[in-house]
Amino acid sequence: IVHLITTEGFLAHPVRTPITQAMNDGALTRRELKALMIRSDKPAFWRLFAIALLLVLTSSLIWLAYSSLWIIPTMFFHGIVIVHFFSLQHECVHYTAFKTRWLNDLIRNICGFAIILPHQHFRYEHCDHHTYTQLKGQDPELIELPISLWKYLWYISSIPYWSNKLSQILRHAIGRLNVDDRTFISKYEAPVIFREARSLLVIYCLIFLFCLTTSWYIPLWFWVLPLFIGEPVMRFIRLTEHVGRPNVDDMTVNTRTSLVSWPAQFLAWNMNYHAEHHYAASVPFHALPALHKKLCGYVYVEKRGYLGAHSDIINQLMGRKPRSDTTAAKT
Repeated sequence: IVHLITTEGFLAHPVRTPITQAMNDGALTRRELKALMIRSDKPAFWRLFAIALLLVLTSSLIWLAYSSLWIIPTMFFHGIVIVHFFSLQHECVHYTAFKTRWLNDLIRNICGFAIILPHQHFRYEHCDHHTYTQLKGQDPELIELPISLWKYLWYISSIPYWSNKLSQILRHAIGRLNVDDRTFISKYEAPVIFREARSLLVIYCLIFLFCLTTSWYIPLWFWVLPLFIGEPVMRFIRLTEHVGRPNVDDMTVNTRTSLVSWPAQFLAWNMNYHAEHHYAASVPFHALPALHKKLCGYVYVEKRGYLGAHSDIINQLMGRKPRSDTTAAKT
């Protein structure tokens, strides 16, 4: 049992850590866990270099297709790479992408700017997500199991995501917090959130005005449109992490690991090993595959990958199997 620190500095309620059970059972020793937690700059630099080359390739495809209908699929593939900046930003929030601390801060700011996700707000929100994973009314990142197939498709469209995200930034820019914000943002942290939103809004407006006055629309074709076109892919992936799993505080069942192809795993910075990440959030991305092998039998694994996870979700929506939220309510 460990005590987690809330954003206001007080001890939160005790939270059980299933990884201690795995260590008690001999699946993982403390020495092995300590070795897995070692951080390094090198793996992230190599992956960043590869992603940069991939962005050059997808950008070139957009350039070549600029005056044809092929520009839409090329922007989509470019957008898939861009929206996966979220995976890197998430890793940097945990300070596990790089061993050098300031590199995590720098890269997460860049990623947050690129995908319009203010990093400081996300950091506070994500802290509570790990503390209260899948608990209704407490987990700020909880995605409810949709009540219908239409609601499921509506979420994947990313329209509700962008509506919420853009209104959130505007709300913070004028200095307001809503009820949900106040669950993980204290009055001491609110000014930081407000400054962050205002700074981003000013930068975005300046870029927009510059493009408008100079007729230079490169950011539109190579950044903004691909980002919005590609975001449904990230919504599709985010659904696989917890949706369709019980709303309980047991990490052995409330989080799903999906076994996916190497390209998908590469873009996701190994975050498809999501249950392992929740077991030990201090283990960096490059060590998650090794942790996955050690925790075999201790985490919920979807061997059919992202499609298998969505098959499970849809089967619950269609009534072909019990809904996880109603199952949790009965237990």
